[in-house]
Amino acid sequence: MAPMAPMNERERTEWVSGKAREAGFDLCGVAPASRFPELERMTEWLERGHAGEMRYLHDPRRLSLDRAMEGAKSVIVCAASYRTAEPLSTEVLASPDTARPRGWISRYGWGDDYHDVMLPRLRILLNAMREEFGEEFRAHAYVDTGPVVERVAAKYAGLGWLAKNTCLINQKMGSFLFLGAIVTTLAFEPTLGPAEAPPPDLCGSCRRCIDACPTQAFVEPYVMDPRRCIAYFTIELRTSIPEEFRPAMGQMVFGCDICQDVCPWNQKAARTGESTLGRIPEFRPRVILPPSGADTPVRAPLSPLREESTARNDCASETAEASRSLFAPEIEWIASLDEEEYRRVFRRSPVKRAKYRGLIRNACVALGNSGPGLEPEARERIVKLLERLAASPDELIAEHARWALDRLNGQVAAKGL
Repeated sequence: MAPMAPMNERERTEWVSGKAREAGFDLCGVAPASRFPELERMTEWLERGHAGEMRYLHDPRRLSLDRAMEGAKSVIVCAASYRTAEPLSTEVLASPDTARPRGWISRYGWGDDYHDVMLPRLRILLNAMREEFGEEFRAHAYVDTGPVVERVAAKYAGLGWLAKNTCLINQKMGSFLFLGAIVTTLAFEPTLGPAEAPPPDLCGSCRRCIDACPTQAFVEPYVMDPRRCIAYFTIELRTSIPEEFRPAMGQMVFGCDICQDVCPWNQKAARTGESTLGRIPEFRPRVILPPSGADTPVRAPLSPLREESTARNDCASETAEASRSLFAPEIEWIASLDEEEYRRVFRRSPVKRAKYRGLIRNACVALGNSGPGLEPEARERIVKLLERLAASPDELIAEHARWALDRLNGQVAAKGL
């Protein structure tokens, strides 16, 4: 039997797209490993100081894929949706719980660490490539772990456009997408033909993301200054959160989804079910049970998308008595965690990036913003908790707890209580 003829570049692209679906990805595209215009503008963005404390963004290899891997010819970009059935932050926080204030953990932080979910799938794809193509080539898989700006590569692989909030938006699936990339010296035919432009920018005249940002982090459309971003404050910043931004942070405990939650494209994807809800169970919210010695977190049950906000709010209360959910958790619970419990709850979770002291710092700010509408019993509990944290030997935690106490007292005084 004669050996099969080697695949041409077009056949390789078709094959890898099919294998990506088998590996669990929702989207896959291929782009040439060339210099993308957006990356050429990064130097100016960095010179403006927008990177803040994120030193890794200054890695010069991020400016082009040929710097990331010598001899690179192609980049394969895969996307997986993490849009689950739970409601948006803008819906949940619109009606505060005055008895047990709830905070917000960014949707991407509800389940397992996306690195741990995406990278194995990319490696399955990469191993299949090595077996199928039978020739020597170099390749490396990245999930926000190296000198590759995946969202820019995704644009030129045909997966979507870069929106005014700087996220990649896919017309059918919205922007709640985890991205991973394989940079390789193997040649593929690009998903977009020579005469094809990347997907058109469909933001139009919409400014909802810009206008909704509480801290005005978008200094202009398509340009974000992370030094004003709630996600930066609550995840990347290791020092004190600037006081001028604390009131605007509201109940955000880890990250912020507002600029995505108000986006019409995400709302459209949710209504039509295009976001393949529940495709990867590891992205569903963890339900934290009392300590039992078990390491495997429990998942929230699969459920259809709920349209009525009253029904949606049931998600937060279904397991509240016997367990804790990372969907809209009680802020007091987060602020009360000790380091051992923190490690148990957030093992293999994206939230661990904030570190223990950072998460407690964030929870203090959220408690300070819980408002004068608190029920008397809730306010008494929160004040006692903050007083305990204000006595912490960790000055970062203590300072934010003192600020929260002052803010709560000021809110009550302003209301005349």
